[in-house]
Amino acid sequence: MFDARQTDAFLAVAQCGSFARAAQALAISLPAVSLRIRGLETALGRRLLVRGKQVVPTPAGQVLLAHLRQVQSMEADLQRHLQGGADGTGSWHSMAIAVNGDSLASWFLPGVEAALQRHRIVLDITLDDQDFTHAALKSGEVTGCISTLAQPLRGCCAVPLGAMRYHCVASRTLLERLRDPGTGRVSLGRLLAVPAIIFNRKDGLQDAFLQQQFGVVQPQYPRHFVPSTEAYESAIALGLGWGMVSRQQLQRRAGHQPALEEVIAEAGLDVLLYWHHWERESLTAQRLTLAIVAAARQHLRPLPWERASGL
Repeated sequence: MFDARQTDAFLAVAQCGSFARAAQALAISLPAVSLRIRGLETALGRRLLVRGKQVVPTPAGQVLLAHLRQVQSMEADLQRHLQGGADGTGSWHSMAIAVNGDSLASWFLPGVEAALQRHRIVLDITLDDQDFTHAALKSGEVTGCISTLAQPLRGCCAVPLGAMRYHCVASRTLLERLRDPGTGRVSLGRLLAVPAIIFNRKDGLQDAFLQQQFGVVQPQYPRHFVPSTEAYESAIALGLGWGMVSRQQLQRRAGHQPALEEVIAEAGLDVLLYWHHWERESLTAQRLTLAIVAAARQHLRPLPWERASGL
């Protein structure tokens, strides 16, 4: 059995990233927090936190953090059940999840809105690139994530969601500059000579597109980094460079001026997405999982093997 005061201190430090801020959150002294953490580490025989400017869990601490958050979620469900809380009544249940920016900006929130309202769920969303969201799940920071990782992490499940299709687009003015005068086609040399619009330094969609269409690996080209979905699209529309935009966002922009036009017609890049969650989910977490999967099935393209089998 864990000491509740020790685990509460550990959860506070892990969430706040600081012993001092954890002490403030728990309304206890800083030495008391340190003493409780030291007691927990002694009881488990493992170091749980890496002390530094930003306190982070060790691998053992990540395992404990995930376990404690699972227990918190299940206890909240049990308390609601014992108090007779039905859908639309009772306390709100907070769920920490990690989502990629393009999903969050398009299909995710409209897809889960009804479930959030009905089951009184509030979301604590960590925003990250779809290739990196699983790190937050592994560290215990979140209870689920949308990721490109197909293999589930230990103690977790990976549910296929669908494919998010991206198109390489540019303004009409820039597109004319990219076309070879002789062939009328976009040439690789011209494309690499102008800037690309990149969301952030984790964004690998442009490189993946160039490899798919031209067979080039790690190409060099000038880049604007624009870490905002709205500003990202605006930068492309203004002719600052070419970039990758999801089909959902292009459909939402239909009729807007200036228009974004495909650099290579019908040359889509599919990014396969999966919902990762703990194997042992609370009832509230299960409801959120069902809502996310249903929303993805409605808004995303079927996965390649689903299309091949006609599912």
